[in-house]
Amino acid sequence: MLAVQFRTTQDIRSSIPYQRVEDLSQRLAQMEKERDGLLQEVHDLRQGSGLGGTSREAELIKMSAGVLGVEGPGIIVTIDDSKRVSKPGENPNLYLIHDDDILKVINELWAAGAEAISINEQRLIASSEIRCAGPTLSVNNTRYSPPYDIRAIGDPKTLENALKMRGGVVETLQFWGIQITLKQEEKVTIPAYKGTFHYELAKPVKESEK
Repeated sequence: MLAVQFRTTQDIRSSIPYQRVEDLSQRLAQMEKERDGLLQEVHDLRQGSGLGGTSREAELIKMSAGVLGVEGPGIIVTIDDSKRVSKPGENPNLYLIHDDDILKVINELWAAGAEAISINEQRLIASSEIRCAGPTLSVNNTRYSPPYDIRAIGDPKTLENALKMRGGVVETLQFWGIQITLKQEEKVTIPAYKGTFHYELAKPVKESEK
């Protein structure tokens, strides 16, 4: 009986259906092993330079576009109208802050390596406008009265030196009594752009059109 049972078991093992089941079991084990390996690779990529890198790249794009609030070392510039009384025959506008004065300060900060700038909580982006609106200043279509608070993120010393260089914008403004103070800070917070983007004519360039 034992011999017959042994022979029967061997016959079953040698049969095609049994071989297929055994083969499928081996393949399943191999696929499970490969699956586990791929899952580990995905985990490593997310932790390393894969999906994490893509996320970081998207974050940098948002920061550059101004739609993400940022913080870092920088400088705070406060500008106010002059307290001097204009002399007879003098133009009183010489003692007031104008849009071109603010633009000179902003341009010097950009040239000195500022990575982000705001004026009175308004983040400056490529399409931002700074213009006089009567006795006020319009920034991103929002009006503000002096004093104006300009915040810039960058190397604090470099930013301050750029504004205070001999014959520079600070010296010129102070000549007319314009009040301007500069303060270096280890942490300057600049908000995200609060407006909306409108593109009626511009469109992305397709790869085939380059």
